[in-house]
Amino acid sequence: MSSEVLESDWKVYRKSLEGWRERYLAKQNEKLIKIVINTEHTPTEQFWNAKGFVDEQAKILQDCLDHHSRSNMFMSLLLMLRYELINESDLNEFSEDLRSRLVQLINS
Repeated sequence: MSSEVLESDWKVYRKSLEGWRERYLAKQNEKLIKIVINTEHTPTEQFWNAKGFVDEQAKILQDCLDHHSRSNMFMSLLLMLRYELINESDLNEFSEDLRSRLVQLINS
């Protein structure tokens, strides 16, 4: 198993980032709405719960997507899998070598 990033994997990664981010944020926005409209909490609790949630999501996005580069691609993909920003089926377009290395680490 090589640690060198194939050009084809790099192209798939770059092409997929925006879609993965938007899909993830659509799910998180639904969760945020539920936090804000939760009538079991006061408006103050709703606000602070929402702020905490947004801060947590911002950290996840920064960990996964900031400073993406070819040399950081593997770690970025690994973090995205761990944070469930992507899933194993999102790896289908990548090379077998890259998929197997990621799946092996995520399942260990």
